[in-house]
Amino acid sequence: MKKLELLYEGKAKKVYNTDDQNYYWVEYKDDATAFNGAKKGTIVDKGIVNNKMSALMFTYLKENGVDNHFVELVSDREQIVQRLQMLPLEIVVRNIVAGSLAKRVGKEEGYPLPEPVLELYYKDDALGDPMVNESHALAFGWATKEQLETMKEIALKANKLMTEIVARAGIDLVDYKLEFGVKDGKVMLGDEISPDTCRFWDKETKEKLDKDRFRRDLGKIEEAYAEVYSRIKEAIANV
Repeated sequence: MKKLELLYEGKAKKVYNTDDQNYYWVEYKDDATAFNGAKKGTIVDKGIVNNKMSALMFTYLKENGVDNHFVELVSDREQIVQRLQMLPLEIVVRNIVAGSLAKRVGKEEGYPLPEPVLELYYKDDALGDPMVNESHALAFGWATKEQLETMKEIALKANKLMTEIVARAGIDLVDYKLEFGVKDGKVMLGDEISPDTCRFWDKETKEKLDKDRFRRDLGKIEEAYAEVYSRIKEAIANV
């Protein structure tokens, strides 16, 4: 398969067409942004970690019955994915109170939720990706009722698998976002699963091993990304 012209460049990735219309070629970048682009920087080798982490997690999910767009790694920073028609919605899955949820509900970060909380967001950078509900999604034609139900089912199944495997690595999966696309009428996971899109905390120390180290100027960002990938990779290898 050949990489052709650049189709789209986002905050974290470049997406290229290929000589097969069913697939995209994705290149992960070291650029880092936070607060809807208000804070910008670079995390050395972030693109390598996020590329390999996404491949690792998507492969693990697919092997356990959660279909997604990942096809294969082609280099440290690049992978091939299926071409999906992306839905303009994302689900944030929350297992432990952190970030914006702590502010909204007045709970301290670290408060464990008795069951996963699913939040729906409309993907629009200009609007700051606002939280919406299913009625909004249906009224504005962002997804059908059946697609929304499938998204929730996928999110809960993925959450069970992911929380279990990262727990084996001594890590709490605090919260994370999932994006979805459609191919041949079927809804499946797309985008990425990485320290950019997930909050990972060390189970014992509660040390943050994710993008919050960049957001909050905590330092040792590269080390945290490398550590979380290494620990989860080992946990999956030992299943």
